[in-house]
Amino acid sequence: MVDKRNIAAAVGGWSVRHRVAAIIGWLIFVVAAVSIGSAVGQRQMTADQYAAGDSARAIQILQGAGLRTPAGEMLLVSSSTSVTSPSARAAVADLITRLRASEVVTSAVDPYTNGLVSADRHSVLVRVSMTGDPTTAADRVQPIENAAAATRQAHPAVRIDEFGDGSANQWFNNTIGKDFQRAEWTAVPLALGILLVAFGAFLAAVLPVGLALTSFLAANGLLAVISHLMHVDSSASSVMLLIGLAVGIDYCMFYLRREREERARGRDPETALRIAAATSGRAVLVSGLTVVVAMSGMFLSGMLLFEGFATAAILVVLVAVVGCVTVLPALLSLLGVRVVFGRVRGLARMRHPGSGGGKAWGAILNRVLKHPGVSAMAALAFLLVLAAPAIGIRTEQLSLDQLLPADASIMQSYHRITTAFPGGPTPADVVVTAPDVHSDVVNAAVAEFKTRALATGLVREPIAITMHPGSNLIQLSVPLAGNGSDAMSIRALDTLRDVIVPATLGSVPGAQAYVGGDLASSQDFNAQLRSAILPVIAFVLVLAFLVMLVAFRSVTIAVVSVAMNVLSMAAAFGVMVAVFQHGWGAGLVGARGVGAIESWIPLFSFVILFGLSMDYHVFVVSRIQEAHDRGLSTKEAVAHGLKISAGVVTSAAVIMVVVFSVFATLSMTTFKQLGAGLAVAILLDATVVRAVLLPSVLSVLGDRTWWLPAWLSFLPERAGSEQTPTTTTPPPAPAPISVGVGSAGE
Repeated sequence: MVDKRNIAAAVGGWSVRHRVAAIIGWLIFVVAAVSIGSAVGQRQMTADQYAAGDSARAIQILQGAGLRTPAGEMLLVSSSTSVTSPSARAAVADLITRLRASEVVTSAVDPYTNGLVSADRHSVLVRVSMTGDPTTAADRVQPIENAAAATRQAHPAVRIDEFGDGSANQWFNNTIGKDFQRAEWTAVPLALGILLVAFGAFLAAVLPVGLALTSFLAANGLLAVISHLMHVDSSASSVMLLIGLAVGIDYCMFYLRREREERARGRDPETALRIAAATSGRAVLVSGLTVVVAMSGMFLSGMLLFEGFATAAILVVLVAVVGCVTVLPALLSLLGVRVVFGRVRGLARMRHPGSGGGKAWGAILNRVLKHPGVSAMAALAFLLVLAAPAIGIRTEQLSLDQLLPADASIMQSYHRITTAFPGGPTPADVVVTAPDVHSDVVNAAVAEFKTRALATGLVREPIAITMHPGSNLIQLSVPLAGNGSDAMSIRALDTLRDVIVPATLGSVPGAQAYVGGDLASSQDFNAQLRSAILPVIAFVLVLAFLVMLVAFRSVTIAVVSVAMNVLSMAAAFGVMVAVFQHGWGAGLVGARGVGAIESWIPLFSFVILFGLSMDYHVFVVSRIQEAHDRGLSTKEAVAHGLKISAGVVTSAAVIMVVVFSVFATLSMTTFKQLGAGLAVAILLDATVVRAVLLPSVLSVLGDRTWWLPAWLSFLPERAGSEQTPTTTTPPPAPAPISVGVGSAGE
């Protein structure tokens, strides 16, 4: 009988015996989760929840006083002649009149009386404040755009460029949002096509995609409910879809592949399902637990952004695991031989257990195992060379100039504004609290702040001052030298924080002063990330080691698994840095070198990649251990395990690479970096690591692969094997595997 300690086997057996209840129960769960999630809606993070350090304190002070910085728009009016000419002044006056007449505008600043005339006298900057919630400014910005368009038509001699919270977000929604949605749903038919090639039958290909999508829908509904307790980033659902497609399809593939393999060996349907549940089902549980452990490391970051990503990823993995061990066995039992409905001639190579991964896999493995030491050293050297650029990785919150294509219309307007008014679009925001903001000492401190700040040459005019006497608050908008994110802007910010503010505003008795703004938020975010990354990495590595140790009862397997995953991720980071930071070969993937990696990507990618690569690593090692438990030598077990799992692992890896590569086609540099990095990591892991490094290292280690010190003998014996109840058709004995066989057959 199947070991009762094997939870997956027990649950799978129940699902087969109660298949109607399992299928209907799953459908009810998915529909209920989607309905409840749609009813309550998903709550998004607020601006202060993204911030950290002083920038977060600045936002919190404003919010605590019931204040918030309104959404702003900037309109650059340019003329080939001087903007002080009567015609230019008339155009600017007409624009301001139209803006002030709009119901969405609270103020429109006259540039001539507020020092917003460019140094070359060819441009003026009209600053506009908007009504309502700044996060929804895109929904209300159209009247401002209409006013600009009408002014252009009435005064064709001037040029008007617009950039701000509303117009930028509107462009993002109309362009990037649709772009991202297209990529998400392009991945689904591509995955379906790969599965059709892998299984050679339409229904068998649809099952994994169906499980992945229903898992995503249910998990997304649950995330909406949880978001009312813990707000999440707007891209959390997209992250969830990425992870859900990857693990949901993989889990179903491995389970279905094992069931078809056992049927092809002559097992009766019930026995084949029991073996699949006891082996692949158990591997799904171990893999799911490992992925969850990796994702949970993000909770140690102390940042709500990563906690939301972790929650989204964990939810979809858990739901996919539950679906795989419950509804999938029930569906396979119900469908029986009909699972190969829609068979495509010539594509059904995976329905035979001896199909392996094809002649290519057999040839590669044959050479690797013939010279394991040399193969291991070659693979290690190759990965270390790829990883080398990662030593010089530089992270920052990328500016718009780095994020978006240079030819985008919104970026052209942005560049014109920053050229005419350096530091204008991204000023520092100094928030000051004092017992009495009208006192002489406060007024003197503000005046001294302006004088000393401008004297550094790192701050530009105009420094705008907004008083909130009812809350005893002062806001100072301080344009920084540089482009808002370069070394000069960072130096200006540091000078404000470390020198100017403490010596002036910070010296007032009872006063507090904090420097916020876009650049300050980026710097504070990076600082907190740097302090969080080591604890997260240590947590993930240690817990992953423990999970593998308990699952396989081998210290060697646990160490090798963790080390190989770290190595493949380091190589992927090296490629990411080379392409996107230094620009080496960036044009080949439709990208450009931007000098840095988005600050949240390394931590997020590490956790995601560690979980996903351990995903099919568990399945490969499980097949190797099964073969060794049946009496094969370690070298023979390695050959057998890799050959028998080669086809399905290849298909799983191809699906992941394709899905992530689709996201690398998006316009934003952030998603290009994330998609390309994940795709490269999975590609390296499924080829160099899994096909060369793993078999060569295990072959060199030999029986030491299964080493477990005596003091760890208390670990539970591995539950799950190919033992089955007696059937009328005795199961065939597995054929011996020759290490030197040149084909992928068993």
